[in-house]
Amino acid sequence: MGMVSTTNKIIVEVPHRISGFFEIVDKENGIPIKNPEKIGSRGAGFNVSGVGKTIISNKKLEKKEESQCSIYINEEKLDKKAETTYFIFDYIRKLIDYPIEVKIEHFFDLPVGCGYGASGSGALGTIFGLNKLLNLNLTNLESGRIAHIAEIVNKTGLGTVCGQLGRGLCVLKEPGYPCNQERLKSPNDLLVICGSFGKIKTKSILSDENLSSNIKQAGKLALRELLSKLNYRNFVKVSFQFVKDIQIMSVLKLEKVSELLNDLWKLDIIGASMNQLGRSVYVFCKKGKEKEVFEIYNTYKPDIKTFKLTINNQKTINFKEN
Repeated sequence: MGMVSTTNKIIVEVPHRISGFFEIVDKENGIPIKNPEKIGSRGAGFNVSGVGKTIISNKKLEKKEESQCSIYINEEKLDKKAETTYFIFDYIRKLIDYPIEVKIEHFFDLPVGCGYGASGSGALGTIFGLNKLLNLNLTNLESGRIAHIAEIVNKTGLGTVCGQLGRGLCVLKEPGYPCNQERLKSPNDLLVICGSFGKIKTKSILSDENLSSNIKQAGKLALRELLSKLNYRNFVKVSFQFVKDIQIMSVLKLEKVSELLNDLWKLDIIGASMNQLGRSVYVFCKKGKEKEVFEIYNTYKPDIKTFKLTINNQKTINFKEN
């Protein structure tokens, strides 16, 4: 090769996901689980039509050079601060015997840190993209495992990766990896209307002892309730009950979210709840009912950003032409 460097580029799209409820599983018989593969959550959520786009370009370096990686999220340069993505770069760097210079850019349709599974989308885009770009020959199962571990180790998610891989509206019946999912049908004319006030750091919740013990109790109950009547209507109802049970709105003083949800439940909708985890809400309604939902959302402007989405039943990993 000598001095000639080869640059290649790959683009992967992975859907955002909203989690309705979850039960944290990080202990077995009261003892913390050490293996990150076995840590995760039971619960349920759904992929949406909004996607995260990951663009990776790569340069082969000279033998003696150090591998390096720059990472951007929505054009902001974060590098190592994008911990989940950087973890994956660091992991695959050990699988190859030559140095690389990689640039990873994430572009998200929906706001980051607001309960739309951006970290899971970015993790999957990164590992599936790098696998293809560098010809690592990892199986899909192995790629998913690396994405799951990256989220667990960096406390950016628990079941998001498994949910995203499960497609559509799906239930995670068991925690950890490999995933154990069951998909639920949802009607074609179902809309998901979202409103977001801003961020909640997933880390801060997962490290809050009281809140996480509430989540374990309420999550167990919610899953039992959903499994007793496994359909999309019951999913929203059970999710909202879970949100009330864990008292997250009072713990985090989310008065606006609470008030908005009360307003929304008065409408002719299938239901509404709060994204897990973000200062965001979502409504399930039939086409034609969205006008009244937006009317309510609009009374919260300029504090709220709104999105009109659908449940995404398409495949999770989508390679795009450059």
